[in-house]
Amino acid sequence: MAQLSDDCFAHGGKLMTTAEALSLLEEKLQCITATETVSIVEALGRVLADDIISPCNVPPHDNSAVDGYAVYFEDLNDASATTLPISDRITAGSHVRETLRKGTAARIFTGAPMPLGADTVLMQEDCALEEIDKVSIPVGIKSGSNRRFAGEDVEKDSIILEAGRTIRPQDMGLISAVGIATIKVRKSLRVAFFSTGDELQNPGRQLESGQVYDSNRYTINGLLKNSGCNVTDLGILPDNPDLIHKALEGTINQYDLVLTSGGVSVGEEDHVKQVVESLGSLHAWRLAIKPGRPIALGQIGSTAFVGLPGNPVAVIVTFSNFVRPLINLLSGADNTPPKTFPVVAAFSHKKKKDRREWVRVHLKENLAGHLEAHKYPKEGAGILSSVCHSDGFAVLSEDILSIKPGEMISYLPFNEVAL
Repeated sequence: MAQLSDDCFAHGGKLMTTAEALSLLEEKLQCITATETVSIVEALGRVLADDIISPCNVPPHDNSAVDGYAVYFEDLNDASATTLPISDRITAGSHVRETLRKGTAARIFTGAPMPLGADTVLMQEDCALEEIDKVSIPVGIKSGSNRRFAGEDVEKDSIILEAGRTIRPQDMGLISAVGIATIKVRKSLRVAFFSTGDELQNPGRQLESGQVYDSNRYTINGLLKNSGCNVTDLGILPDNPDLIHKALEGTINQYDLVLTSGGVSVGEEDHVKQVVESLGSLHAWRLAIKPGRPIALGQIGSTAFVGLPGNPVAVIVTFSNFVRPLINLLSGADNTPPKTFPVVAAFSHKKKKDRREWVRVHLKENLAGHLEAHKYPKEGAGILSSVCHSDGFAVLSEDILSIKPGEMISYLPFNEVAL
């Protein structure tokens, strides 16, 4: 396992833009996970460690795309229907050895290998049996119709999937289609996470006076699992520096990443910052974003540490846009930026210059058939329900000062950031 340098998160100066923060992550971080070999059925959600090269053509031979009749195109009349005797019958799985006789047709089924010499297939719905062993073929078919060529889908020795790709169900199918049963993947990133605060209580327990239920830990749990991580929930830690020190010390070299929400500010009861600094190093990134702004990044031994904001929506925004790419880099996953799409704004909004904002929106189709983004009526960083009842974020870049209804904006669907 590769180790992080002691100053990999160091940064000073003014508020960082989103682009600067992401660029710094790309520059400083490297894959730290080892590899293992797994079967295809175990590969879903795993990160490919090597390119996958196909050992064969797919399909392996020319075959029929339909149920019908295989013929030589040159045997067909240009101006009228052609009647041909049926000289062969070929089913899927057959082994074709003989060349189709000129002036005849072969009854063929979907996926069956093309008879040698034949180049065109007629759909059975377009043909008519004149006798039990003769077929009438209409005019109008194009040469080569309904014929699949060997290697049409995948060519032998071609790269079908590149290292860094996170395996999806369709990828599992493609790997299987070329006959590969096992692949080399990155081991899942080992991540521990916890909440701090005497005011927090676990769901299912009775709230005492002054307490609230811990929601961030469950949100982070889901975000980490959606990111393919192997997660360990360390629970709620009280505002006790000795207990926090003991818990964090136990994570050293046992995990690849430790996350928390809250506890890294400058308040008298924010003990996480001091404990992390006593065990390693901590750097606070002040980001020009809303919601979110501060993220604490550091290390405990060789274990990376990220302290997320305490507000629920800020946790989601900072995780989705900064921790997710950090996880990708550490785990060897492709770190292509998420896709945004242009939609029409159906709301007004003002913002500060030089700050990027993520506004919670849901989509509706307008009378013209275009998608419109409607802003959730409550904007606070503590309104967790706003994320549950939205479809994505309107991403307002640093140079935008205001949005008016009818203007085009960038829309980031939740599923692009594993939400």
